[in-house]
Amino acid sequence: MSDVRLSSPQGRWILLTTVLGSSMALLDSTVVNVALPRIGRDLDADLAALQWTVNAYMLTLAGLILLGGSLGDRYGRRKVFVIGVVWFAVASLLCGLAPNAGVLVAARALQGIGGALLTPGSLALIQASFHPDDRGRAVGLWSGFGGIGAAVGPFLGGWLVDGPGWRWVFLLNVPVALLCAPIAVRHVPESGDGRTRHGRFDVLGAVLGALALALVTYALIEARSGSVFVVLVAVVGVAVGVAFVYVERRRAEDAMMPLDIFASRQFTAVNLVTLCVYAAFGGFFFLSALQLQVVAGFSALGAGTALLPTTALMLLLSARSGELAERIGPRVPLTVGPLLCAAGMLLMLRVGPGASYVADVLPAVLVLGLGMVTLVAPLTSSVLASVGTERAGLASGVNNAAARAAGLVAVAALPLVTGMGAEAYRSGALFDEAFGRAMVVCAGILVVGSVVAFVTVRRPGVGCAAPECRTHGCVTAPPLEGVGAVEEGEGDRPLGAVPPGPPSA
Repeated sequence: MSDVRLSSPQGRWILLTTVLGSSMALLDSTVVNVALPRIGRDLDADLAALQWTVNAYMLTLAGLILLGGSLGDRYGRRKVFVIGVVWFAVASLLCGLAPNAGVLVAARALQGIGGALLTPGSLALIQASFHPDDRGRAVGLWSGFGGIGAAVGPFLGGWLVDGPGWRWVFLLNVPVALLCAPIAVRHVPESGDGRTRHGRFDVLGAVLGALALALVTYALIEARSGSVFVVLVAVVGVAVGVAFVYVERRRAEDAMMPLDIFASRQFTAVNLVTLCVYAAFGGFFFLSALQLQVVAGFSALGAGTALLPTTALMLLLSARSGELAERIGPRVPLTVGPLLCAAGMLLMLRVGPGASYVADVLPAVLVLGLGMVTLVAPLTSSVLASVGTERAGLASGVNNAAARAAGLVAVAALPLVTGMGAEAYRSGALFDEAFGRAMVVCAGILVVGSVVAFVTVRRPGVGCAAPECRTHGCVTAPPLEGVGAVEEGEGDRPLGAVPPGPPSA
């Protein structure tokens, strides 16, 4: 069914429930960092536990997001979306009630599974439900409201941490889900692609990919111990990664991530840039929230509000950035954007004890935000333009998963690389010193990404795919362009591979 009009009551209900669902996952990925110092204090957790609080969620989300889109294609997008919303809410409740760090980390991993089910489904439902004449506007409204949610997230998270407490950062998802799920069941039409039933789910590929990330992440976080067991885990993690590549190559068109998509040099190049950019972003947003509170003395609300300009700039200017990139090509934005972000992170070196927000923090986040505006929309456009339209959804999903995996590894590796001890976040002086080294490392990674873009990225050919979601506020990954959304009348394709819809206004 794809004939619902946006102006109809049903159309407004569909838009509301998809915005609520996607906002749950989007908010959770941006507000938890602000709560980390209070979580560590209340649960008596060391830095490794805080790393896992962030990474457990990103691990399952990155590893399963492609599979989540495929499940919607086969079993019904509304059904999988509702299951994801309920799953996410139950996991959020467990997070909010967690008596110790171990339970919190396990619940965060469960949250990531729910996020992998609902995140691709929210946009896929819009594409499958709305009349073609209204679909572009519906996608634009969905991404715009999502951007507003991302902008409000850190502010809301800080207010909750300073007020009712950090547990409400998670518990707030429960009433949102109680509103979202019934609306979806009552007002959203079911959709799916019965032709995908003949294909095979690449469950083995998903498990191997997630397991490789988990083992490597564990080895990086626990490497300070220097034990033989950690070395063994690292070796096994690399071996599992090799097995993942082998399985994906053998399964070809049934693979979760068909390796022949990397035959496009442009696609490979843009994903290398993505790895560099989002590794730096992941490390920055994890450590800066701690720096502002532990070292600069900001409250949780102050720290969350301090980083708001980055998201606000993306929300306000990403559409113009995408239009500029279409005129001049992606090479210049993808070269200049990372350099601006690197400059912003180096400006964060001025943020120390007693730092002024206006004089020290604001210039850094403004420059960083302008860099993000410059590169995010062209990056997404280049990913879509580097493959055929029949594989645009798969390409976007791979790019989104790559970004999340890069952030995951960065959060695990940066404290190790910069000599940040397990108790460093309890000492302002120790953390400040390590934070400075981390910003230099992140800036260096961004410079590498800029060089890769300058050397390898070229203007796409005529008739290539255009981005759907120009209004984008998420700082943890590129926009997800409709993974799982399959139009009626299209030919067979791998599970999760989808064509792009019309560009949003």
